[in-house]
Amino acid sequence: MVLMKSMQLDKSVPIPLYFQLKELILSEIKEGNYQIGSLIPTENELSEMFDISRTTVRQAITELVQEGWLHRVKSKGTFVTKPKIEQSFIQVLGSFNDQIAESGRTPSTELLDFEVIEAPDEVAKELKLKSNEKVIYIHRKRFADEDPIVMVKTYLPYSKCKFVLNHDLEKESLYPVLASHDATQIYKVRRYIEAVEADEYDIENLNITSDKAIQQFLSIGYNLYNEPIEYSLARYRGDRNRFEVIISANSSK
Repeated sequence: MVLMKSMQLDKSVPIPLYFQLKELILSEIKEGNYQIGSLIPTENELSEMFDISRTTVRQAITELVQEGWLHRVKSKGTFVTKPKIEQSFIQVLGSFNDQIAESGRTPSTELLDFEVIEAPDEVAKELKLKSNEKVIYIHRKRFADEDPIVMVKTYLPYSKCKFVLNHDLEKESLYPVLASHDATQIYKVRRYIEAVEADEYDIENLNITSDKAIQQFLSIGYNLYNEPIEYSLARYRGDRNRFEVIISANSSK
């Protein structure tokens, strides 16, 4: 980072040097002085440049890596990367399009399958259907700024949701479509979250390598009468997404 050679850390103030270095590097990234894919100096180079210890440099770089601004490549160095997309998907009911738009990116959807099929056993169980009942199967690839970040397979009970077939789910979000009918509006969602290894399906569809992690969400959505309406399995790129959870103390305690 040649431009940083003229910059200084202020050792006279009670602000940790690692934090000053972290903020300096981050400001250069945000201002566009260092583009995505740029290689940053080594720990030794930064240590000499600012006359600070390698331990201090390592702490600053590690936090930027953890926050998704940088990534390390073995034997090659540390590079500027795309920051992860901040989402509150875990704790709020909202559409993918709204979540991505709020992060400052442009959402889009590719519809891969949209058909009526016989409910798979696990889906039938969670949606409380008979084994031979039909469901609407929706298979979508979803993007942020044309970057594929999640694959979603959704199942809806055909008997209650057949009207969904009349909608264009590449242009419309599913939850607002379901909300157009009182009996299918989603009021509550139960989610199971786990980290899994990327498989061939993820590698093919999400432009990732086999060493990347996948954040998998199994969601069951319920209507006002506590009837299951939606069964969705979403596989998010772990290197492009970070999910926010806010926990508040119970005011009565």
